[in-house]
Amino acid sequence: MKRSRRYLDLLQKVDREQEYPLLEGIQLLKQVANARFDESVELSVNLGVEPKYADQMVRGTVILPHGTGKVVRVLVLAQGEKVKEALDAGADYAGLEEYIEKIQGGWLDFDVVIATPDVMRHIGKLGRVLGPHGLMPNPKTGTVTQDITQAVEDSKSGKISFRVDKYGIIHVGVGKISFEEDKIVENVKTMIATLVKLRPQSAKGLYLRKITLTSTQGPGIKIEKQTALA
Repeated sequence: MKRSRRYLDLLQKVDREQEYPLLEGIQLLKQVANARFDESVELSVNLGVEPKYADQMVRGTVILPHGTGKVVRVLVLAQGEKVKEALDAGADYAGLEEYIEKIQGGWLDFDVVIATPDVMRHIGKLGRVLGPHGLMPNPKTGTVTQDITQAVEDSKSGKISFRVDKYGIIHVGVGKISFEEDKIVENVKTMIATLVKLRPQSAKGLYLRKITLTSTQGPGIKIEKQTALA
């Protein structure tokens, strides 16, 4: 991959072999994030799992204490009074048939889809559209529920879903460069603690193999695992 001169200059400020203590790594991350917009902060965690085995698939949800800094657009698929409940709770869109048709037509202007259990039989056909984008409602992630108000509020306040990729890596946004350092620290520690709790019993050897922080246009910074543990 061809890198810009700007990126290569930033790379000179980072020791690619060193693992930095969490706070020091975040401070360095802020120094090398010099884009003209508020860059996102992404956490990547290499796990000692084999995702091809069902009992080693790591997935779940977490509510970051300080959110991601991203405006989350929520679609609720529901009927009757649940539509009003969703809109009152802050959902951006709520309904059923009209949104099923729009999604089948390629509309994807939302970040989270929440559904009530009674409509799941109607939206199963959306799996081929929503599934590849990680947007299909799922009881395991709390996006299939009767408590629409709580689900919408959680999504708006920083609840995120994550799933290990085929290489055994978790990628999640944990804030913006403009966040105060301690807020990024808390978000990272919350995410790492969640992953530790989700360690599969069948996973052998070292579980947390590598932790890396990056900004949208900056180089990756390796983080000492012990300092990221809550």
